[in-house]
Amino acid sequence: MPEGDTAHRTARRLHEVLAGHVLTRFNLRVPSAATADLSGETVEGVRAVGKHLLHRIGAHTLHTHLKMEGEWHVQAPGDRWRRPAHQARAVLDTAEWSTVGFDLGIVDLLPREREDDAIAHLGPDPLGPSWDAAEAARRLHADDRPAHVALLDQRNVAGFGNEYANELLFLRAADPRTPMPELDARALVDLGARAIRSNLSRPVRTFTGDTRRGRDHWVYGRTGLPCRRCGTLIRETSLGAEPGRERRVFWCPRCQAA
Repeated sequence: MPEGDTAHRTARRLHEVLAGHVLTRFNLRVPSAATADLSGETVEGVRAVGKHLLHRIGAHTLHTHLKMEGEWHVQAPGDRWRRPAHQARAVLDTAEWSTVGFDLGIVDLLPREREDDAIAHLGPDPLGPSWDAAEAARRLHADDRPAHVALLDQRNVAGFGNEYANELLFLRAADPRTPMPELDARALVDLGARAIRSNLSRPVRTFTGDTRRGRDHWVYGRTGLPCRRCGTLIRETSLGAEPGRERRVFWCPRCQAA
């Protein structure tokens, strides 16, 4: 599942192959920008802010978001795509590389001066150059919703997704339904920053230190399986900021007792 570390790895790879090169193909397969063509323009760079990706191209910024299923693929021009063509939402090619964004949740082409419109709402990003742990903790502490919901709100901290919310709360021995102000927000933020930074360089995301399949999580996706610490069966529920936006929540009722 795409999280902040996924977005930053993706941006790093796209920057490697696109920055400083002229686009030979620019094709956005969304109604709002289907006629846009930046072929011939030079890519200044690609960066991530939280889970958002920003391609700076000439006087424009291409803003994309992976959401739940999105991916950017990098391959040689002419190679067969690894996903169906109808899932492609953006195609940016240079003479040496082809980059294709599949199932992107957001595809917006903005004038460069409006780039901040896409990211101004975001909280501090633990993978960003101006990470502010104190501000992230302040925002979390001021959020009186359940801790799991507060952690997922990108206005508090940019980059933590559902895997991080579940795993961080387990590691802090916190019931996910606990109101966020009752927890140590700074300790949670510091732990999250360490975790997401360590996962940035790993091909497999892990919270246990073990990258083997089935051993990389404490609670996420482990409903009905024994807790790795105490043996109690992991439970599952759902929480969300509003109806229709609930996310799957996993916790150990003993290690994370309310």
